[in-house]
Amino acid sequence: MNYLDEITVKGQDANPFFCLMGIRPVHFSEGEARLVMDVREDMKNGEGWLQGGMYTALGDEAIALAIYTLLTEGDTIATVSCTTNFIRGIQKGSIHADGEVIRKGRQMIYAEATISDAKDGNLLARCTASFLVRSKAGTG
Repeated sequence: MNYLDEITVKGQDANPFFCLMGIRPVHFSEGEARLVMDVREDMKNGEGWLQGGMYTALGDEAIALAIYTLLTEGDTIATVSCTTNFIRGIQKGSIHADGEVIRKGRQMIYAEATISDAKDGNLLARCTASFLVRSKAGTG
């Protein structure tokens, strides 16, 4: 069973990191994915705001899931770079990340994710990333 099949069947349980962070897959298809995560007390920084790395981790996972919808069976990916621009903070509630593939080449994929407040849709952060494709044929 490939990763997308596992996500379809098992949901959050298909990915140990999803379980750790409480990330729930909502939608994924054709270069897009949406993940949702509740803000927990143990995810906050010393000032009571969601720690910035949580935005990056959620965005990275949403992007990766979006990319998997476009891969050939057996191909894998690795994050090369991920830059997060933080726009506003959040202290409680749920956030969602919408990942989208911007350009897919044979060996590199460029994608973005927006992280928003699930309650009102306010933009919280934006991630841009590049991923290396590791081809099952050994060419990537």
